[in-house]
Amino acid sequence: MLQACLNGTRRPDESRWVAVTAAELAAEARRAVDAGAEDIHLHPRDHHGHDTLDAVVVHDVLQAVREAVGPGVRVGVTTGEWIERDPARRARLVESWTTLPDHASVNWHEEGADRIARALTERGIGIEAGLFSGTGGPDAYLSSPFADRVLRVLVEITRTPAARAAREARGMAGRLSAATSAPVLLHGDEDSAWTVLETAAELGLDTRIGLEDALTLPDGTPAEGNAALVTAALEILRRDRNPAGG
Repeated sequence: MLQACLNGTRRPDESRWVAVTAAELAAEARRAVDAGAEDIHLHPRDHHGHDTLDAVVVHDVLQAVREAVGPGVRVGVTTGEWIERDPARRARLVESWTTLPDHASVNWHEEGADRIARALTERGIGIEAGLFSGTGGPDAYLSSPFADRVLRVLVEITRTPAARAAREARGMAGRLSAATSAPVLLHGDEDSAWTVLETAAELGLDTRIGLEDALTLPDGTPAEGNAALVTAALEILRRDRNPAGG
């Protein structure tokens, strides 16, 4: 499964293709799905361009994106603590949503992860367990009552030089695959994004790509939107499935 991560916390001054408004996110989601993405992860933004969990904004974004991509494409959001530092208030914001995403990511190295996971579970929203390299997230997740109750585990190789990324990705993905029955989605970011995506392809794992993770194509040229990144990722995934054209 290839997921498109549309915007993250990127700013429009980093790339003119970074989507902020509901209409922009809908357009980028449609292009990504047309290019071959099967799932969408996005960060709703308020009118200042900041990530938000506000129920009205979440409703507007989800409605616009779902109308654009049609049925059958799951759409998810983030619940990162940078949006709201207080876990209790963050959970209340999740509880206030009137339109529900198909899934939402919970970063287990952040305070209150179990509390946010409980709020999502009670609302019937699938959980993507965000487990970052170099943090206590994996240990916290494996000792959580929500371990194996998630939609998938996001093995996230972050702030890791490309030269070390493949080794770290294999080690972390192997550990999590052995310790949990949840599907593993493996991805990197910035300089390691393409290296880790290639590793995911080699291991036969789900992965993701998008402007949240990478601004450039494998050859280093700037990506003209999420669709260009998805197209490049699929070329890698298909090459791995069909080596040497055999």
